[in-house]
Amino acid sequence: MNIMVVEDDPQIREELALALKNSGYTVCFPLGFGAVDEEVRRLAPHLILLDVNLPGMDGFRICGKIRAFSQVPIIFVTSRSSDMDELTCMTLGGDDFVSKPYNMPVLLARISALLKRAYPQDARDARLSCGGITLDAAAGTASGNGVTVELTRNELKILYYFFSNQGKILSRTDIIEYLWDNELFVDDNTLSVNITRIRNKLEALGGMGLIKTKRGQGYLV
Repeated sequence: MNIMVVEDDPQIREELALALKNSGYTVCFPLGFGAVDEEVRRLAPHLILLDVNLPGMDGFRICGKIRAFSQVPIIFVTSRSSDMDELTCMTLGGDDFVSKPYNMPVLLARISALLKRAYPQDARDARLSCGGITLDAAAGTASGNGVTVELTRNELKILYYFFSNQGKILSRTDIIEYLWDNELFVDDNTLSVNITRIRNKLEALGGMGLIKTKRGQGYLV
């Protein structure tokens, strides 16, 4: 798993990098703080540790820019510690909030827990294929016909569930319960929206009709 550290204090940055590498993660850094969102597109990290007080553009704005195109897990690691700061971080799309000074083992445990929630537990490095489409669970992408598209967290887990159960009819209740078990809370309408988006993305990859609707029963791939 590749973790991006967005921190302007060199000492803290190196401390984090060392602890992460010792825990088996790879680590990357943005080239600067003015276009972190573009660096996220380029480096495709699996999780981001994001400070709030940064030169040029603060972490709040950076998080908003990232959330415009990606659901990559974001943990705010900041010296700000008020309830309002934490609420702002979560409202803008942060997944967790850790105040400095932090306990490194606790931070590492929270990173591990978030990664387990964000990516399929038993296939973070697996690639599943169906109908000419390849799903990369670790990268959160689907590929086909030489084209790759990014998937949101819901889309990834729904498609992973489909690909893991090829040839089996999955009811809408089955899918919703699976998502709830993996801490993604969706209702029937949200599920319909996500499946429509998945179908549109699969169509762009040459997978038109891959997800079949079985009237009164559910879906089949």
